[in-house]
Amino acid sequence: MATAALSPADTEKLSKLKSAVAGLSQISENEKNGFINLVARYLSGEAQHVEWSKIQTPTDEVVVPYDSLTPPPDGSSDIKNLLDKLVVLKLNGGLGTTMGCTGPKSVIEVRDGLTFLDLIVIQIENLNNKYGSSVPLLLMNSFNTHDDTLKIVEKYKNSNIEIHTFNQSQYPRLVIDDFLPLPSKGKTGRDGWYPPGHGDVFASLSNSGKLDALLSEGKEYVFVANSDNLGAIVDLKILNHLIQNKNEYCMEVTPKTLADVKGGTLISYEGRVQLLEIAQVPNEHVNEFKSIEKFKIFNTNNLWVNLKAIKRLVKAEALKMEIIPNPKEVDGVKVLQLETAAGAAIRFFDRAIGINVPRSRFLPVKATSDLLLVQSDLYTLEDGFVIQNKARANPANPSIELGPEFKKVSDFLRRFKSIPSIVNLDSLKVAGDVWFGAGVTLKGKVSVIAKPGVKLEIPDGAVLADKEINGPEDL
Repeated sequence: MATAALSPADTEKLSKLKSAVAGLSQISENEKNGFINLVARYLSGEAQHVEWSKIQTPTDEVVVPYDSLTPPPDGSSDIKNLLDKLVVLKLNGGLGTTMGCTGPKSVIEVRDGLTFLDLIVIQIENLNNKYGSSVPLLLMNSFNTHDDTLKIVEKYKNSNIEIHTFNQSQYPRLVIDDFLPLPSKGKTGRDGWYPPGHGDVFASLSNSGKLDALLSEGKEYVFVANSDNLGAIVDLKILNHLIQNKNEYCMEVTPKTLADVKGGTLISYEGRVQLLEIAQVPNEHVNEFKSIEKFKIFNTNNLWVNLKAIKRLVKAEALKMEIIPNPKEVDGVKVLQLETAAGAAIRFFDRAIGINVPRSRFLPVKATSDLLLVQSDLYTLEDGFVIQNKARANPANPSIELGPEFKKVSDFLRRFKSIPSIVNLDSLKVAGDVWFGAGVTLKGKVSVIAKPGVKLEIPDGAVLADKEINGPEDL
């Protein structure tokens, strides 16, 4: 990645920014330095594009097939030894605003009255109870979720699991017009700040003191995953493989479907494994990037990383992930957020690999359509694990599109008297003023689109198979 020297105008911009940031009392020196370094890299125009002709498809040595992993030793003391080297870290900085909720997204109820966080705690606690291990849970909060999370984790204080929380960095939003921080212009509330993406996890783990504490306890690997991915559970085969092969970094990837065409993929580039994101793809190659023939896998954001390697690279300031510029508007003022992604760090670690895992390890809940899947009879809950129903013949989940009337969790729950049976469903489209009764069964391809001004109620116990419904007369 080429870094150009700053122009005189940009040097002046940066120097004005530095003195403005120095006066912000809300953030630490580490945060100020991290922010200024990020802006300096952005201004120097580090090349983001890759040379398309140099991209190579990774071999099975680089992206290891999950089926080729050797199972870990099966003695329970061997498994305890493995687990005692592990830390689970969930990215917990997101709010449930897109789904109409307030507070951390991880406290949305997912299944049987349990939240994402409840399920995570149950899973790790079961492991610790079964093997006598001490796998701790770390939650990386943002300033948006910190206070609420502290209150919420109180309820787990008697469980057999140590829970630690720490905050990711808080950076000031940049006003695009004059390149000064929004908080220094009187916007000192939450709107003036942003969390700089999950690429910040490595520096924040170190700055919080948690990294040194974990190393001193003999921990070796951290398993990082989004708190809303219900498939991201501890996998002993993966952990065992990384320890045996001394891999410093592992990204779980899974085969792309048409729903994942924008997801980042792994490539071999100039002799190293690298994450390729759609933003780095030259315009003329975007369709090729989206094709599932050439780029067959995508990043699940389940990452396994060696803790000593994190310490070494953070200390050397070597983790220079690609910068993702994210323009926003706050009260009519155009601002810029500079962010990074944790997956992009793969190219800085030694012996980094991908593992091509089953799709079941990627079950994120980003919208109410995903909530419908995990609350339905497609899944059962065992020991905190959400497991696909064996009765479903098709391994892929049905595609579900719900209209804006279902976007908020509260509206979604009101419009379903009970979640329909969808074990034999291929696809579902719902839009308009639609209400579902109790005990409804959906099969094949179903489309329920109410005409404007029509309230459409699906009666209790209805069975809809390969049906298109636009009004009561179609029922």
